Amino acid sequence: MKFAPAWLLMAAGVSAHYRFSKLVINGEMEAKEWTSIRTTKNYQDDHGVTDVSSVDIRCFQMKAGTGTATVAAGSTLGFVADQGVTHPGPVQFYMARVPDGKDINTYEAAGKEWFKVGAIDGTPGGASGGTSFTWPTYNKKTVSFTVPKSVPSGNYLVRVESIALHQAENPGGAQFYLACAQVKITDGGNGTPGPFVSFPGAYKSGEPGLIFSWRTKAYTPPGPQVWEG
Repeated sequence: MKFAPAWLLMAAGVSAHYRFSKLVINGEMEAKEWTSIRTTKNYQDDHGVTDVSSVDIRCFQMKAGTGTATVAAGSTLGFVADQGVTHPGPVQFYMARVPDGKDINTYEAAGKEWFKVGAIDGTPGGASGGTSFTWPTYNKKTVSFTVPKSVPSGNYLVRVESIALHQAENPGGAQFYLACAQVKITDGGNGTPGPFVSFPGAYKSGEPGLIFSWRTKAYTPPGPQVWEG
């Protein structure tokens, strides 16, 4: 007889949500929440998004932004989870260029303009045991990626998403914990990012990357390939 791994039972039975509200730039954490990350609708209760067709799947923002961080291309950019990433699943990062002349505080990036720049996936077995997966981001306070060195300089929205799979056996069960930061990229290159997707639009309810159970033996996160520059 096979049993569900302990982490899955614990995650399903305990309300342990989180929000991403601070950046870490080359190891230096922002002093206050929502300095350069747009305030999200879960700023009080840390709940997630489950409807991938909702506009909330883009940035989950409650209001327009107020600040912009300056980040050099090639730097490490991290997002802080207030309670730690307390659900199992992948973490992914996207960027969208803010056109010249547009206000970064209000730009919505509603079109097909997001490209993936990072993904932290899981591996079968390991510490989680059985046919479960080991997730490198599980219980981590900060998740991060390296900004591609060849990304062109300019203003961007940078989107983080943690896809919680602990209740994702059926369509609509995956939970998204996400936020968008406002970032000015300096010292960039002449790369051509892509492929591009839109939010909503990038994911479909019930697609393989949004379905997971303790019986799962192979898993690929949803969305396009990572653009590495």
